[in-house]
Amino acid sequence: MALLNETPQANRVRIAFFGLRNAGKSTLVNAFTGQDLAIVSDTPGTTTDPVSKAMEILPLGPCLITDTAGLDDEGELGELRVKKTLGVLEITDIAIWVETPHDTDRADLRELFLGECRRRNVVVLDYRRGDSVDELKRKIADIKLVDVVPGLLDGLVEKGDRVICVCPIDESAPKGRIILPQVQLIRDCLDRHATSIVCQPAELEEELKVESAKCKVEGEATRRKTLVVTDSQAFGEVRRAVAGRDVRLTSFSILFARQKGDLAEFLKGVAAVKNLKDGDTVLIAEGCTHHRQCNDIGAVKIPKALAKLSGGKKLNFVFSSGATFGLSDRSGIALVVHCGGCMLTRREVLRRIDCAKEAEVPIVNYGILLAAASGMTDVSESGIVTPSST
Repeated sequence: MALLNETPQANRVRIAFFGLRNAGKSTLVNAFTGQDLAIVSDTPGTTTDPVSKAMEILPLGPCLITDTAGLDDEGELGELRVKKTLGVLEITDIAIWVETPHDTDRADLRELFLGECRRRNVVVLDYRRGDSVDELKRKIADIKLVDVVPGLLDGLVEKGDRVICVCPIDESAPKGRIILPQVQLIRDCLDRHATSIVCQPAELEEELKVESAKCKVEGEATRRKTLVVTDSQAFGEVRRAVAGRDVRLTSFSILFARQKGDLAEFLKGVAAVKNLKDGDTVLIAEGCTHHRQCNDIGAVKIPKALAKLSGGKKLNFVFSSGATFGLSDRSGIALVVHCGGCMLTRREVLRRIDCAKEAEVPIVNYGILLAAASGMTDVSESGIVTPSST
């Protein structure tokens, strides 16, 4: 439970250190963090795998610091290490290129690195051994990575409003706790002085009756608005409960798509589902890594939703998770279906959307797809879903 007091990694600035072997990356990381995070040695190739630590660094705030293996590593294992190092760029906001005066002999590797950073829109700063660490921190603090991340409920909830969070507790729910999107939504309600109510789908109808009774007692003049936020997997059951009632409906996944991504682009993606053909390949991408269960949303429920919306097309599926998106490494992808992105930064999600646009592959969000599969194709720019009465 102690983790509940920590800043989620999705809200941390990702800073990674790159360079050749023995450039001084690990020494710099230790000086930068004020801790012995990385092993330091004169032996080339001491760092073999990325090493990360989440911490607070003034004046930067919450950060995730990553040390990497040298890009000039050699041999069969060395090639694997280099590949893993370049993979760190997928989740990097700011890359620090560390070098000595002698590293200019491998300018080709630096150009390769800079090209990979440009392709991913990663900010690069140079550090030469002996430079001021404090000056490096100042330069990082001056960087504006993206616009201010909007709140989950911006434009939807005001002081005094009610938010009903529908959280199914099934085989996929973690034991003894609620998941990060639910925690963050409740916190957003508290920040706005709105009332949050948490229930399972089976109890929603009763909660809505209670809300309706409260509104009658309070009268029209003091009436508060009600927003229902559901787990996308429960859209079908929730739709029946809210049909005909004067409440607004959305999902956790759609709210995160709006906060961290480009909702308009995701809505284009769901419209493209009807164009899928037999034999097309769909990439299902998740920002976190977890053990897939028998009724997994990505492996089971999303394919079922696609089959329904595409008219029963026989599709092929490939999967990515965690830091690996990999769309640029794949060919023949007809559609990307992406999770809500609660474990990713806004910068990462926008980068993935740009990657899909560059490859001319439509991309849709889990929540929007599942809403459409439940018969709710009308999603507004604010993320509100209009349920039908049937």
